[in-house]
Amino acid sequence: MNAIILFTSCYLPENTVENYEYVMENLFRYIVGTLDLMVSENYVLVYLCAMAPRNKLPAIKWLNQCYTSIDRRLKKDLKGLLVVHPAWYIKALITLVKPFISDKFSRKIRFVQNLQQLSQFIPTDRLQIPDAIREYDEKLSR
Repeated sequence: MNAIILFTSCYLPENTVENYEYVMENLFRYIVGTLDLMVSENYVLVYLCAMAPRNKLPAIKWLNQCYTSIDRRLKKDLKGLLVVHPAWYIKALITLVKPFISDKFSRKIRFVQNLQQLSQFIPTDRLQIPDAIREYDEKLSR
């Protein structure tokens, strides 16, 4: 595995922020630009959902734009999209989106219930997981 890209939704802007669409468009450009620079071969995208209220959840329109705009090479080199601590609305959103994405891409999506389960897929010791996410995970495991 050459790269593990960590994406944390608790840091996304709320959808009530002024110029929200502009902010999200530039966030998308930043993400794709970063992926283009960092990814030369296989990579895994880890999406940490915990601690994010629904108003920080990206809109379906934005997710569709991301999926359709990403270069074929980046889609091909993605070996897994691991969704950690998925809330019911994240699962529902992904279920709604699945018919509109390729089967090949759809098979790369995995729901992961906690950080221990995540460590079965990728080495987590070097990931910079926010303290709030670690604390949330500890509460779940109690």
